[in-house]
Amino acid sequence: MAVESIRQFSPPPYSIGAKAGTTVPQPRIPTGVPDFDYLTGGFPVGSLVLLIGEAGAGHQEFALTSAVHLMLHYDDPELHQFYLGAAKGPFVYPQSVAYVSLSRSREQVLDELEGSFAGLYPQILERHLEFRDLSPSYFQDSVVPSSWASLGTPLLDGSGANSPRADGPLHAVAEAIDALGPRNLVLVDSLTDLLVRDGIGPGDVLTLLKGLRRRAKAWGGLVYLLLSQGVASPAVEQAVFDSTDGVLQFRWTSSANSSHRQRSLVISKFMPLLAHLPAEYLGRFLIRVHPKSGLVTTQYERV
Repeated sequence: MAVESIRQFSPPPYSIGAKAGTTVPQPRIPTGVPDFDYLTGGFPVGSLVLLIGEAGAGHQEFALTSAVHLMLHYDDPELHQFYLGAAKGPFVYPQSVAYVSLSRSREQVLDELEGSFAGLYPQILERHLEFRDLSPSYFQDSVVPSSWASLGTPLLDGSGANSPRADGPLHAVAEAIDALGPRNLVLVDSLTDLLVRDGIGPGDVLTLLKGLRRRAKAWGGLVYLLLSQGVASPAVEQAVFDSTDGVLQFRWTSSANSSHRQRSLVISKFMPLLAHLPAEYLGRFLIRVHPKSGLVTTQYERV
């Protein structure tokens, strides 16, 4: 049985801890995803954001669209403003895009982007990209031959930034993010690789995330973590959620009245966003991916 309050609650005229009539805005970084920033106001600086999704549902496309559209702030401010639309700001911007990959090379990532989006996208990303390939550390002591991971002699002789580390891929990830994190947008591709890697326990991954969440607050940037839905147990997945500042979930949805599948996005966790998001937009964002404009939100459904 529902219990109705005796009196209607109304918020105080100013935030607790702030002087009357004043506000203390928190610096925000836009995502660059059309309409998303208008509704959410962007992400607080220093956020650790988990992008988790079903295969092909849009979590990787969101990260790459965001990276390219943010760099348009430097390359083409007018086009960047077009993607921002009516988003208010003022915003702060990462200086560049840092891509930390555990199993893919820079060439693979750029080739995939070029095959998926218009020529402008890979050009802009490549111009602003700081790439760290951790394949040597990830594949060491595994069944994968060094030639498959393109690990030539220079990478295996103990010299160079990409030489495999004796203390394993988790330390390699931590050191790479620590070196590239300040004032940048960091993409970690991916938590999936870490959670399925033999010899790495979920507890170690969670400890890394908790430390990263704490450390990211001092960098003045933004960190995206990519994770495929269902590769971890529900308990581990929930623990990953709890170890981040925000969680965006991407799914394939279908309607009883239609045979077409639709990509969708739900903000599952993000206190600074959900506290200010209008009630009518606390449901599901329908999204689409276009080769000329990347990922965009199209409409909203209450669920």
